[in-house]
Amino acid sequence: MRRFMAAAGVAVALSFGLAACGSSSGNGGGGGASSTPTASTTSCTPSGMKSMLYKPGVLTVATDNPVYTPWFVSNTPTNGKGYESAVAYAIAKQLGFARNQVVWVHEPFTSAYGPGTKPFDFDINEVSYTPQRAQAVTFSSSYYDVQQSIVAMKGSPIITKHSPAQLKTYLYGDQIGTTGLTYITDRIQPTQQPKVFDTLAQAAAALEAGRIQALVTDTPTAQYMASAQMKGAVLVAQFPTTGEHFGLVFSKGNPLVSCVNKAIAALKANGTLSALQQKYLGIYLKFPTIKP
Repeated sequence: MRRFMAAAGVAVALSFGLAACGSSSGNGGGGGASSTPTASTTSCTPSGMKSMLYKPGVLTVATDNPVYTPWFVSNTPTNGKGYESAVAYAIAKQLGFARNQVVWVHEPFTSAYGPGTKPFDFDINEVSYTPQRAQAVTFSSSYYDVQQSIVAMKGSPIITKHSPAQLKTYLYGDQIGTTGLTYITDRIQPTQQPKVFDTLAQAAAALEAGRIQALVTDTPTAQYMASAQMKGAVLVAQFPTTGEHFGLVFSKGNPLVSCVNKAIAALKANGTLSALQQKYLGIYLKFPTIKP
């Protein structure tokens, strides 16, 4: 999945401070060397994780710019509002970091899961786990299980005519590299070649202009598009759960993921993730389900 970017495409300056992306005294999330500590050989506390952090003493968290509701609020990751911002701070607290020890940096969506050492501890940016992406980076366990949904414009025939056979007859479009586009090609298998765009904003603009008939994205983003960003857009329905999930992204082999996975497991067990989903995503989860 890729988060929805406003169709106007206006670049919005980050309202939170960006940490320097140069060298640091941390290991930059490198992995693979036998001397690299792991969560099994050290305690999952700020002091115990010191050598695993990008910058000792702080948790460096990356996301894209701009960022949007319901994942963030007011393009301000530092305010702790929106599902992903709240999850990042909850993980930090579980690991023993104070709120002022969380440093946010900007990382473009496609760069987050590209190969190479990362200038952050983890990225939280609605990045779905795929085996292909996992060849270049390390993913955490799921912090949100994803369903895909169809977005169309009001009056489109797909709103009422979406049997599996009928779904194949429409012209779709989506952002390159997204799981939404993969869902279209692999699961819906339309008779017309989907149009591919560099950003979801471009796909949304094409939908508004009538150059495509539908696009597919995760349900919360689809509902946000339909309710707030695109006049006349409709969330048609969502598809059954396919096992897709969002994971935090780490440099390949970063041992910090073990501690973060323990934190995520604790937040699931104590009900924190469920409560945050109800708070920020609850209104996005009540839609009819159809089969592709």
